[in-house]
Amino acid sequence: MSLQSNRKGGPKTLGQIFAVPLALGIVSAAGLIAALVGDGFLDAVSWVTLALPCAAGIWYWAR
Repeated sequence: MSLQSNRKGGPKTLGQIFAVPLALGIVSAAGLIAALVGDGFLDAVSWVTLALPCAAGIWYWAR
């Protein structure tokens, strides 16, 4: 694996590096808040949003 894994061959920007971890963090926070404040439908929302980071980790590990 080369140090320059960007398709264009250049180094990655901070936005490219932190975009996915930031999105996963925001989704996780939304899921935790939904689990704390709601019941019923918000329970389902929390399950889905908290499962997304797990699914992303499994997908990354399996590829």
